[in-house]
Amino acid sequence: MELSKNFQHKEAEQQWYAHWEKKGYFKSTPDDREPYTIVMPPPNVTGILHMGHALNNSVQDILIRRAKMMGYNTCWVPGTDHASIATEAKVVGMLRDRGIDKKNLSRDEFLKYAWEWKEEYGGIILSQLRKLGCALDWDRTTFTLDEDYYASVIRVFVDLYNKGNIFRGVKMINWDPKAKTALSDEEVNHKQMNSKLTYVKYRIDSEKEEYITIATVRPETILGDTAVCVHPEDERYAHLKGMYCFVPIINRRVPIIFDEYIDKEFGTGALKVTPAHDINDYNLGQKHNLQVIDTINEDGTMSSDAGKYEGLDRFVVRKKIVEDLKELGLVVKEEDYVNQVGFSERTDVVIEPRLSMQWWCKMGELAKPAIDAVADNDIDFHPGKFKNLYRHWMENIKDWCVSRQLWWGQRIPAWYDTEGTIYVAETAAQAHEQYQSKKPALAAQHAELRQEEDVLDTWFSSWLWPMEVFGWNKNPDNAELSYYYPTNTLVTAPEIIFFWVARMIMAGYEFKGELPFKEVYFTGIVRDKQGRKMSKSLGNSPDLLKMIDDFGADVVRFSVMICSPAGNDVLFDEAGLEQGRNFCNKMWNAMKLVNGWETRCEDDLDDTQVRFAMDWMDARLAQVSGEVAELMKDFKLSEGLKTVYSLIWNDFCSWYLEWVKPAQDQPIATSIYERTINIFEQLIQLLHPFMPFVTEDIYHILRERADGDDLIQKQLPAYQGPDAEKLKAGSMLQEVISAVRDTRNKNQLKPKEVINLWIDTQDKAFYERTMDILRKQVNATDITFTNEAKAGTLSIVVQTDKIYIDAPNATVDTVAQKADMEKDLIYLKGFVASVEKKLLNEKFVQNAKPEVIENERKKHADAMDKIKAIEESLK
Repeated sequence: MELSKNFQHKEAEQQWYAHWEKKGYFKSTPDDREPYTIVMPPPNVTGILHMGHALNNSVQDILIRRAKMMGYNTCWVPGTDHASIATEAKVVGMLRDRGIDKKNLSRDEFLKYAWEWKEEYGGIILSQLRKLGCALDWDRTTFTLDEDYYASVIRVFVDLYNKGNIFRGVKMINWDPKAKTALSDEEVNHKQMNSKLTYVKYRIDSEKEEYITIATVRPETILGDTAVCVHPEDERYAHLKGMYCFVPIINRRVPIIFDEYIDKEFGTGALKVTPAHDINDYNLGQKHNLQVIDTINEDGTMSSDAGKYEGLDRFVVRKKIVEDLKELGLVVKEEDYVNQVGFSERTDVVIEPRLSMQWWCKMGELAKPAIDAVADNDIDFHPGKFKNLYRHWMENIKDWCVSRQLWWGQRIPAWYDTEGTIYVAETAAQAHEQYQSKKPALAAQHAELRQEEDVLDTWFSSWLWPMEVFGWNKNPDNAELSYYYPTNTLVTAPEIIFFWVARMIMAGYEFKGELPFKEVYFTGIVRDKQGRKMSKSLGNSPDLLKMIDDFGADVVRFSVMICSPAGNDVLFDEAGLEQGRNFCNKMWNAMKLVNGWETRCEDDLDDTQVRFAMDWMDARLAQVSGEVAELMKDFKLSEGLKTVYSLIWNDFCSWYLEWVKPAQDQPIATSIYERTINIFEQLIQLLHPFMPFVTEDIYHILRERADGDDLIQKQLPAYQGPDAEKLKAGSMLQEVISAVRDTRNKNQLKPKEVINLWIDTQDKAFYERTMDILRKQVNATDITFTNEAKAGTLSIVVQTDKIYIDAPNATVDTVAQKADMEKDLIYLKGFVASVEKKLLNEKFVQNAKPEVIENERKKHADAMDKIKAIEESLK
């Protein structure tokens, strides 16, 4: 079969993904094996694949594929979230394009359009994950508005209501004027903004003309002021106790109140109090029994209580009211002021604090077992730094506003009779039973119940995700849930640690009595090379699907993972795509080289040279396999990839293949060929979880494979500890070859120019075992042992060995050689001093592991030996 010049990713991706699916390698059913389970963080049904998804799902796929190769029964569950706010906005946009206004539709009519939109666009992101190579069990695909899932959410709401955890009440909430819905605190992003601090005079109600000056960044809310507050110990205002002042423009008479809440140093030390539009003002209002006047409508325009400003946008009024105040001579001054402003996480508009009747979930009792689970390491966070963030939030948790003023989502299962009594039940029929039992006379009059219009917060459904994807609601004791739950690893972003991670842990303990997962791996945020978060508005977010099309899924996965330390942000540079493509082609060319060794010959049992190379490569494989296993256990995936990359690119391609390949047109011993194929297979097996397509392709080209012999499900071999002597010998050979090559280059000796070597060493056996390799690698004709310096040669020191290079056409610059050696000597003496300082540090010696101390001592001894060898050469 004629092989292409380079790896053809498009053909390979189509071929192997279809093959894996056909073979059922992604599917899982309970059996006798230990399960390894991941539930995908369900992307919004509105979503399309972006760099954050590439990172998150690459990590999950790597973990799943490696676990499969370790013998686990792997199960990776896909699905999508109905995303109430985002989806409703998409549907409203679709209707607008069709000339339809949502306000003219009934709830059922709107939901019909919403489901139409979901069926057409809702599966896009899942189909795109196939292009990334994700080994998902597609038969388990779940949607948070599926019938069974919907029922589980309703059941949980009713259960919590009956326990007293759910209640309805008026509180200050975050209001999104664009989506016209309440938001939780976690759905608000705070941005630093350049604002204006306006100082405004309020006339005091007294016989003389006197004013009290307040400072505000929200002059539009002046119209809702119902008090001015000062600190009781602020002597500037002590004379105003029991007095009143007038709100400018509308001349409302309001009290001047005194409270220790006030910061005397901010502004003038006097605060305008607007209970309807600020949570702290609301709390002050409750304490001092102040009137609440709501001057801003749901859509962000001014209400009828705003007088002449009614109907104008709040930000238009912000400017207009300052102009009017200036005309009245009531603006003292304006200052530039930097403050934090809350924006809706979904619509990116400035939120409005607003008093509203909503449904709430008490979180205090739910949080307790979830706090202990992480504190006691029943659930491990990677990296561990997020434990403190989690604990702080959980210990200060507030009631959760779970109602949303939308139509798309799980409708709150509460019904009202004509007298306002609430009936909470899983079904309308059950609510009617309660109604008839509680108020038989009213029910006999055929007075209908009215269901709550609001839907539940999207996160109120997704906190059940690890349980409900395995059918918890229908049968809490079913075999699948018992087998796969708790799941093993959750991979997610730290920005939803409160939205989702914490709530899933609470739900797991509340409804299942145990944790939902054993470990949480937090990815970072993908940023550009300048450190900016990727976004459409900045134009710095690459088209992921185009990148996959141009470079291939393996290359995209490589480029994202190579720069992705756990929990730290990823500085993505598209130059990494070239590195990934070069790596694919490097492996492809190595495969073509080995595949081209068609002529075999009988084994030469005395060929210790090639046996040395193979033994060293086997030792490196065992060493790196152990290192990668530890790195993966600690979720250091990026370091694991770098380690495998170096093993393949440097050790295998640059060294091993050069050591064992036959001369041009010469045959290769069958045993060398077979062992090289075995080594190559084990290398790509280590790499497969990171780059599945190119590795599967190479695996099938290296040998004829029986049906079902696929790399994706080939078990990783169990390696013995690496042979330290073989590793040391291989490293020494690399060092000698590199030193001779560097000296050739420095002295401008062309590669084809033949040299001779004299070697002064205490370990002749090493060179006798490697002489053929060394001769070939440095283009040397003769290699001779000596115990004296050779005049007229280029001399180098490798560890304790002195090597003299005889190059007929080279001009030996003894002064330059001496200068180089003296430079090496200075470096080595400095290195020895730093190691000695470390070993003399009692704290280091007491706390370091024994193997670390031993390694430092060895480095010291090796450096001292080399210093001695260089000093002897300089005599």
